[in-house]
Amino acid sequence: MVGVRAEIRADARTAGSLGTEREGSGVVIGADGLVLTIGYLILEAKAAEVLTPDGKAVPATVVGYDHDTGFGLLRADRPLGIKPVALGDSAALAEGDMVLIVSHEGAPPATPARVVSRRPFAGYWEYLLENAIFTAPPHPGYGGAALIGPDGRLLGIGSLFVNDAVAPATPGPGNMFVPIDGLKPILADLLEHGRPSRPSHPWLGLYTEQNRGRVFIVRVAAGGPAEKVGLKAGDIIMGVGGKRVRDMADFFRKVWARGDAGTEIPIDVLPMGAADPVIARVVVPSLDRYRWLRLKGGL
Repeated sequence: MVGVRAEIRADARTAGSLGTEREGSGVVIGADGLVLTIGYLILEAKAAEVLTPDGKAVPATVVGYDHDTGFGLLRADRPLGIKPVALGDSAALAEGDMVLIVSHEGAPPATPARVVSRRPFAGYWEYLLENAIFTAPPHPGYGGAALIGPDGRLLGIGSLFVNDAVAPATPGPGNMFVPIDGLKPILADLLEHGRPSRPSHPWLGLYTEQNRGRVFIVRVAAGGPAEKVGLKAGDIIMGVGGKRVRDMADFFRKVWARGDAGTEIPIDVLPMGAADPVIARVVVPSLDRYRWLRLKGGL
């Protein structure tokens, strides 16, 4: 394990929500100093470094980022002398399995945990994992932490603290991990191009929440597609192209099913504060999120 630090440019798209100084953990997966972490730590970074177990800071270069999984890669600018961790099989990880969560720092940095659920996770930033890993008890140093199986192999990368680890809408604190199997098909692309070669999902620039079977817009990305067509915080998303949405995951699936980035997405919306509560159809010209972000080197 290593620490990860990143300095983000002040005009970065994510500076307001994620800050301009970010710190977490990373896992050495290559003998050349290749480090896997959670992508939000290094997203739009202008400079990065890794912290070795003995406390030394080594400059690093951002290698790649994948929005679909949330993985980020960086490479130390000199050899770290750390043995790489082998990748495991996260598909075989089941509810009830015991695992070890390891971070660069913490009290203690390594703690045992149990997989309490495997299920979809929908993030408000237009993010969906179909088979996320949820563990308990929670580890405080979750960002970029390693999920290690009994055989010592890497099964996932820590992303979030959640309040409903066991089941949706059921109180129970824990962590959400991104399964390592999501890295294997895209690793070569990330190393060569900085991003996957597959087409991107349509991105709308919406941040949403769900409550009692309704999906609400809580804010829109400045300069993003949703803002440009007049969608705003408080609007309720009722459907996509006349098909009702049940929750955030269903909303994202219906949007992505209409095509790749650049597709026009017909959103059925109940506008906030409308005098006449009638569902309106708003067509959003989607974008490729990678092009909206200010990524170093044009990744």
